[in-house]
Amino acid sequence: MDYTTAKQVDGEFDEVVERTTGALSEEGFGILCDIDVQATFAEKLDQEFRQYRILGACNPQLAFDGLDVDIELGTLLPCNVVVYETDDGGVVVSTVDPEQLMGVAGNPGLDSMATDAAERFERVLESL
Repeated sequence: MDYTTAKQVDGEFDEVVERTTGALSEEGFGILCDIDVQATFAEKLDQEFRQYRILGACNPQLAFDGLDVDIELGTLLPCNVVVYETDDGGVVVSTVDPEQLMGVAGNPGLDSMATDAAERFERVLESL
């Protein structure tokens, strides 16, 4: 089962993170958290790791509508978008598939919101 959609993106890592954040904003998503995995592993584990950022993206209206349908939906929020460096120095942006993610709730009332979020993420990736 595929649970992400990914795209290799041209550009330097930090610039791709900025472009991704901007594209998410254009689709109504704010970034609730920005986790620098490389820095965290270095600090907490004294381990080296590739450049890897987890962006916790949230569209407030979709989140509100979803929580109105299923109060437990918060356990699946925010939707994560990752930007990471590949072994050959490229950069990939990967988004969670909201339809797969919300599908675990088994609530058909969330289907239209999941589709909306998935379409927004598709447009984000297309714009990069």
